[in-house]
Amino acid sequence: MPTRLLRHHEIDLAAWDACVGAARQVVPYACSWWLQATAGRWDAVVEQEESSGRYLSVWPLPVKWRPWGREIHQPPFTQQLGWLTSTNAKQPLGSGGLMNLDSLLAHYSRCYTQLNEANELPPQAPLSVAFQQRHTYQLRLDSPYETLRGAYAADYRRRLRLYEAAGRPLRVTETTNVEPLLQLFQQTKGPEAGLKTRHYILMRKLVAALSLRQLLDIREVREPQTGELLASALFVRYRTKLVYLFAAASLAGKKAGAPLLLLDAVIQQHAGTSELVLDFEGGTIPSIARFFANFGAEPVPYAALSFTQRPWYLKWMR
Repeated sequence: MPTRLLRHHEIDLAAWDACVGAARQVVPYACSWWLQATAGRWDAVVEQEESSGRYLSVWPLPVKWRPWGREIHQPPFTQQLGWLTSTNAKQPLGSGGLMNLDSLLAHYSRCYTQLNEANELPPQAPLSVAFQQRHTYQLRLDSPYETLRGAYAADYRRRLRLYEAAGRPLRVTETTNVEPLLQLFQQTKGPEAGLKTRHYILMRKLVAALSLRQLLDIREVREPQTGELLASALFVRYRTKLVYLFAAASLAGKKAGAPLLLLDAVIQQHAGTSELVLDFEGGTIPSIARFFANFGAEPVPYAALSFTQRPWYLKWMR
Protein backbone atom coordinates (compact mmCIF):
# COMPACT_ATOMS: atom_id res chain seq x y z
CA MET A 1 0.00 0.00 0.00
CA PRO A 2 1.36 3.47 -0.82
CA THR A 3 2.56 5.62 2.06
CA ARG A 4 2.65 9.40 1.76
CA LEU A 5 3.50 12.43 3.83
CA LEU A 6 0.39 14.64 3.82
CA ARG A 7 0.15 18.28 4.80
CA HIS A 8 -2.70 19.18 7.10
CA HIS A 9 -4.99 20.46 4.34
CA GLU A 10 -4.62 17.17 2.45
CA ILE A 11 -5.83 14.96 5.33
CA ASP A 12 -9.28 13.38 5.03
CA LEU A 13 -10.52 13.80 8.61
CA ALA A 14 -13.33 11.26 8.26
CA ALA A 15 -10.89 8.60 6.99
CA TRP A 16 -8.47 9.66 9.72
CA ASP A 17 -10.92 9.17 12.59
CA ALA A 18 -12.14 5.88 11.13
CA CYS A 19 -8.56 4.59 11.15
CA VAL A 20 -7.83 5.85 14.68
CA GLY A 21 -11.10 4.40 15.97
CA ALA A 22 -10.33 0.96 14.53
CA ALA A 23 -6.61 0.91 15.29
CA ARG A 24 -5.04 -1.83 17.36
CA GLN A 25 -3.34 0.89 19.39
CA VAL A 26 -5.84 2.66 21.66
CA VAL A 27 -4.62 6.27 21.49
CA PRO A 28 -7.28 8.93 22.15
CA TYR A 29 -4.71 11.70 21.63
CA ALA A 30 -4.61 10.86 17.91
CA CYS A 31 -8.29 11.62 17.27
CA SER A 32 -8.71 14.59 14.94
CA TRP A 33 -10.78 16.54 17.48
CA TRP A 34 -8.11 16.01 20.18
CA LEU A 35 -5.37 17.21 17.85
CA GLN A 36 -7.49 20.16 16.74
CA ALA A 37 -7.92 21.22 20.37
CA THR A 38 -4.28 20.79 21.45
CA ALA A 39 -2.18 21.25 18.30
CA GLY A 40 -4.41 23.00 15.78
CA ARG A 41 -2.55 21.66 12.75
CA TRP A 42 -0.70 18.47 12.02
CA ASP A 43 0.91 16.76 9.07
CA ALA A 44 0.80 12.99 8.83
CA VAL A 45 2.39 9.94 7.29
CA VAL A 46 -0.53 7.90 5.95
CA GLU A 47 -0.75 4.41 4.51
CA GLN A 48 -3.78 4.42 2.21
CA GLU A 49 -5.68 1.68 0.43
CA GLU A 50 -5.76 2.64 -3.23
CA SER A 51 -9.05 0.99 -4.14
CA SER A 52 -11.16 2.53 -1.37
CA GLY A 53 -9.12 5.52 -0.23
CA ARG A 54 -9.40 4.46 3.42
CA TYR A 55 -6.50 4.99 5.75
CA LEU A 56 -4.81 1.81 7.01
CA SER A 57 -2.09 3.47 9.12
CA VAL A 58 -1.54 7.01 10.33
CA TRP A 59 1.27 8.81 12.12
CA PRO A 60 0.24 12.29 13.30
CA LEU A 61 3.01 14.91 13.17
CA PRO A 62 1.88 18.14 14.88
CA VAL A 63 3.74 21.02 13.26
CA LYS A 64 4.49 24.65 13.90
CA TRP A 65 6.45 27.21 11.93
CA ARG A 66 9.73 28.54 13.26
CA PRO A 67 12.28 30.90 11.65
CA TRP A 68 14.50 27.88 10.96
CA GLY A 69 11.71 25.85 9.31
CA ARG A 70 8.88 23.44 10.07
CA GLU A 71 9.10 21.73 13.45
CA ILE A 72 7.34 18.61 14.75
CA HIS A 73 6.34 18.98 18.39
CA GLN A 74 4.43 17.11 21.09
CA PRO A 75 1.29 19.12 21.94
CA PRO A 76 0.24 19.75 25.55
CA PHE A 77 -2.02 17.16 27.20
CA THR A 78 -0.95 14.58 24.61
CA GLN A 79 1.06 11.74 26.09
CA GLN A 80 1.51 9.49 23.07
CA LEU A 81 1.08 9.62 19.30
CA GLY A 82 3.21 7.49 16.96
CA TRP A 83 1.99 4.92 14.43
CA LEU A 84 -1.58 3.69 14.61
CA THR A 85 -2.44 0.73 12.43
CA SER A 86 -5.66 -1.01 11.48
CA THR A 87 -5.99 -4.78 11.74
CA ASN A 88 -4.73 -5.50 8.23
CA ALA A 89 -1.96 -2.94 8.17
CA LYS A 90 1.70 -3.62 8.74
CA GLN A 91 3.68 -2.30 11.72
CA PRO A 92 5.55 0.58 10.11
CA LEU A 93 8.21 1.51 12.66
CA GLY A 94 9.21 -2.04 13.45
CA SER A 95 9.18 -3.35 9.89
CA GLY A 96 10.93 -0.45 8.23
CA GLY A 97 8.58 -1.04 5.33
CA LEU A 98 7.01 2.38 5.22
CA MET A 99 8.41 5.86 5.07
CA ASN A 100 12.11 5.83 5.80
CA LEU A 101 13.13 8.11 8.64
CA ASP A 102 15.81 9.59 6.37
CA SER A 103 13.16 10.84 3.96
CA LEU A 104 11.13 12.25 6.83
CA LEU A 105 14.11 14.23 8.08
CA ALA A 106 14.31 16.15 4.85
CA HIS A 107 10.93 17.81 5.44
CA TYR A 108 11.44 19.15 8.97
CA SER A 109 14.14 21.09 10.75
CA ARG A 110 13.44 19.69 14.21
CA CYS A 111 11.31 16.98 15.76
CA TYR A 112 10.25 15.80 19.16
CA THR A 113 7.42 13.29 19.26
CA GLN A 114 6.37 10.58 21.71
CA LEU A 115 5.43 7.28 20.14
CA ASN A 116 2.80 4.97 21.59
CA GLU A 117 3.54 1.95 23.76
CA ALA A 118 2.74 -0.54 20.97
CA ASN A 119 5.28 0.88 18.50
CA GLU A 120 8.36 -1.19 17.83
CA LEU A 121 11.53 0.77 17.21
CA PRO A 122 13.39 0.25 13.93
CA PRO A 123 16.52 -1.92 14.17
CA GLN A 124 18.50 0.88 12.53
CA ALA A 125 17.90 4.62 12.46
CA PRO A 126 19.80 7.60 11.08
CA LEU A 127 22.57 8.81 13.37
CA SER A 128 20.81 12.15 13.77
CA VAL A 129 17.73 10.44 15.29
CA ALA A 130 17.64 9.81 19.04
CA PHE A 131 15.25 7.55 20.95
CA GLN A 132 14.59 8.01 24.66
CA GLN A 133 12.65 5.52 26.73
CA ARG A 134 9.85 6.87 28.89
CA HIS A 135 7.31 5.17 31.16
CA THR A 136 3.67 5.44 31.96
CA TYR A 137 1.95 3.40 34.68
CA GLN A 138 -1.10 1.26 33.95
CA LEU A 139 -3.53 -0.83 35.98
CA ARG A 140 -5.81 -3.45 34.46
CA LEU A 141 -9.33 -3.08 35.83
CA ASP A 142 -10.83 -6.39 34.73
CA SER A 143 -10.45 -7.96 38.21
CA PRO A 144 -12.97 -7.54 41.07
CA TYR A 145 -12.46 -4.53 43.32
CA GLU A 146 -11.43 -6.70 46.29
CA THR A 147 -8.60 -8.17 44.19
CA LEU A 148 -7.47 -4.77 42.94
CA ARG A 149 -7.56 -3.25 46.42
CA GLY A 150 -5.63 -6.21 47.77
CA ALA A 151 -2.75 -5.22 45.47
CA TYR A 152 -2.54 -1.70 46.94
CA ALA A 153 0.42 -0.87 49.17
CA ALA A 154 -0.21 -1.91 52.79
CA ASP A 155 -0.23 1.71 53.95
CA TYR A 156 -2.91 2.62 51.40
CA ARG A 157 -5.12 -0.26 52.53
CA ARG A 158 -4.70 0.81 56.15
CA ARG A 159 -5.56 4.43 55.41
CA LEU A 160 -8.65 3.43 53.47
CA ARG A 161 -9.86 1.36 56.43
CA LEU A 162 -9.40 4.38 58.71
CA TYR A 163 -11.35 6.64 56.31
CA GLU A 164 -14.18 4.14 56.09
CA ALA A 165 -14.39 3.92 59.87
CA ALA A 166 -14.50 7.72 60.29
CA GLY A 167 -17.77 9.27 61.40
CA ARG A 168 -17.90 11.83 58.58
CA PRO A 169 -15.63 10.53 55.85
CA LEU A 170 -14.69 12.60 52.84
CA ARG A 171 -16.84 11.95 49.77
CA VAL A 172 -15.89 11.72 46.11
CA THR A 173 -18.44 13.37 43.83
CA GLU A 174 -18.83 13.88 40.09
CA THR A 175 -19.07 17.26 38.39
CA THR A 176 -19.22 18.68 34.88
CA ASN A 177 -17.49 21.96 35.79
CA VAL A 178 -13.75 21.92 35.10
CA GLU A 179 -13.08 25.46 36.35
CA PRO A 180 -12.51 24.58 40.05
CA LEU A 181 -9.94 21.98 38.98
CA LEU A 182 -8.14 24.47 36.73
CA GLN A 183 -8.11 27.10 39.47
CA LEU A 184 -6.75 24.60 42.00
CA PHE A 185 -4.02 23.55 39.56
CA GLN A 186 -3.05 27.17 38.95
CA GLN A 187 -2.77 27.75 42.70
CA THR A 188 -0.71 24.61 43.36
CA LYS A 189 1.14 22.90 40.50
CA GLY A 190 0.74 25.51 37.79
CA PRO A 191 3.89 27.62 38.27
CA GLU A 192 6.10 24.57 38.82
CA ALA A 193 4.65 22.79 35.77
CA GLY A 194 5.27 25.84 33.60
CA LEU A 195 1.69 26.11 32.36
CA LYS A 196 0.80 29.47 30.83
CA THR A 197 -2.53 31.10 30.05
CA ARG A 198 -2.55 29.50 26.60
CA HIS A 199 -2.34 26.02 28.14
CA TYR A 200 -5.50 26.56 30.17
CA ILE A 201 -7.24 27.82 27.03
CA LEU A 202 -6.23 24.61 25.24
CA MET A 203 -7.47 22.51 28.15
CA ARG A 204 -10.86 24.23 28.07
CA LYS A 205 -11.10 23.49 24.33
CA LEU A 206 -10.20 19.86 24.94
CA VAL A 207 -12.71 19.56 27.79
CA ALA A 208 -15.44 20.93 25.50
CA ALA A 209 -14.55 18.34 22.83
CA LEU A 210 -14.53 15.52 25.38
CA SER A 211 -17.82 16.62 26.92
CA LEU A 212 -19.47 16.79 23.50
CA ARG A 213 -18.52 13.14 22.93
CA GLN A 214 -19.44 12.05 26.48
CA LEU A 215 -15.89 10.91 27.21
CA LEU A 216 -15.34 13.20 30.20
CA ASP A 217 -15.35 12.25 33.89
CA ILE A 218 -14.40 14.89 36.50
CA ARG A 219 -14.23 13.95 40.19
CA GLU A 220 -13.91 16.15 43.27
CA VAL A 221 -13.22 15.77 46.98
CA ARG A 222 -14.36 18.69 49.13
CA GLU A 223 -14.11 19.47 52.83
CA PRO A 224 -17.59 18.56 54.20
CA GLN A 225 -18.07 21.63 56.39
CA THR A 226 -16.50 24.43 54.36
CA GLY A 227 -16.89 23.07 50.81
CA GLU A 228 -13.20 23.78 50.15
CA LEU A 229 -11.89 21.82 47.16
CA LEU A 230 -9.25 19.38 48.42
CA ALA A 231 -8.57 17.40 45.24
CA SER A 232 -9.96 17.00 41.75
CA ALA A 233 -9.13 14.94 38.68
CA LEU A 234 -10.19 14.70 35.06
CA PHE A 235 -10.48 11.25 33.46
CA VAL A 236 -11.03 10.33 29.81
CA ARG A 237 -12.85 7.08 28.95
CA TYR A 238 -11.94 6.07 25.40
CA ARG A 239 -12.45 2.53 24.10
CA THR A 240 -10.46 0.28 26.46
CA LYS A 241 -8.53 3.10 28.14
CA LEU A 242 -9.38 5.20 31.19
CA VAL A 243 -6.86 8.05 31.17
CA TYR A 244 -5.96 9.99 34.32
CA LEU A 245 -5.37 13.16 32.31
CA PHE A 246 -5.25 16.11 34.71
CA ALA A 247 -5.35 16.43 38.48
CA ALA A 248 -4.58 18.74 41.39
CA ALA A 249 -4.71 18.67 45.19
CA SER A 250 -4.26 21.33 47.84
CA LEU A 251 -1.81 20.90 50.70
CA ALA A 252 -4.75 20.24 53.03
CA GLY A 253 -6.11 17.73 50.51
CA LYS A 254 -2.81 15.83 50.40
CA LYS A 255 -2.69 15.70 54.20
CA ALA A 256 -6.25 14.37 54.26
CA GLY A 257 -5.46 11.72 51.63
CA ALA A 258 -7.97 13.13 49.14
CA PRO A 259 -6.05 11.97 46.00
CA LEU A 260 -5.99 8.42 47.39
CA LEU A 261 -9.72 8.47 48.05
CA LEU A 262 -10.46 9.91 44.61
CA LEU A 263 -8.49 7.31 42.69
CA ASP A 264 -9.79 4.47 44.86
CA ALA A 265 -13.38 5.55 44.11
CA VAL A 266 -12.70 5.51 40.37
CA ILE A 267 -11.01 2.10 40.56
CA GLN A 268 -13.92 0.75 42.59
CA GLN A 269 -16.48 2.04 40.06
CA HIS A 270 -14.72 0.51 37.04
CA ALA A 271 -13.43 -2.69 38.66
CA GLY A 272 -14.46 -5.83 36.81
CA THR A 273 -14.70 -4.10 33.42
CA SER A 274 -13.38 -6.42 30.74
CA GLU A 275 -10.24 -5.18 28.93
CA LEU A 276 -10.35 -1.73 30.59
CA VAL A 277 -6.96 -0.27 31.56
CA LEU A 278 -6.41 2.74 33.81
CA ASP A 279 -3.51 4.76 32.38
CA PHE A 280 -2.04 7.01 35.06
CA GLU A 281 -0.23 8.98 32.34
CA GLY A 282 3.06 9.45 34.08
CA GLY A 283 5.97 7.93 35.90
CA THR A 284 9.11 9.84 34.93
CA ILE A 285 9.18 11.61 38.34
CA PRO A 286 10.11 9.02 41.01
CA SER A 287 7.70 10.28 43.69
CA ILE A 288 4.78 10.24 41.25
CA ALA A 289 5.81 6.80 39.97
CA ARG A 290 5.72 5.49 43.55
CA PHE A 291 2.25 6.98 44.07
CA PHE A 292 0.92 5.13 41.01
CA ALA A 293 2.77 1.92 41.85
CA ASN A 294 1.12 1.94 45.29
CA PHE A 295 -2.19 1.23 43.53
CA GLY A 296 -0.71 -1.88 41.95
CA ALA A 297 0.00 -0.16 38.62
CA GLU A 298 2.87 -1.46 36.48
CA PRO A 299 5.34 0.57 34.40
CA VAL A 300 4.78 0.44 30.64
CA PRO A 301 7.56 1.76 28.36
CA TYR A 302 7.19 3.91 25.29
CA ALA A 303 9.72 5.91 23.30
CA ALA A 304 10.31 9.53 22.42
CA LEU A 305 11.87 10.29 19.04
CA SER A 306 13.84 13.45 18.35
CA PHE A 307 16.15 14.92 15.74
CA THR A 308 17.56 18.29 14.71
CA GLN A 309 18.58 19.06 11.16
CA ARG A 310 21.62 21.13 10.48
CA PRO A 311 20.75 24.42 8.78
CA TRP A 312 21.33 24.36 5.06
CA TYR A 313 24.46 26.54 5.30
CA LEU A 314 26.16 23.93 7.55
CA LYS A 315 25.24 20.77 5.67
CA TRP A 316 28.49 20.78 3.73
CA MET A 317 30.41 20.14 6.97
CA ARG A 318 31.45 16.56 7.78
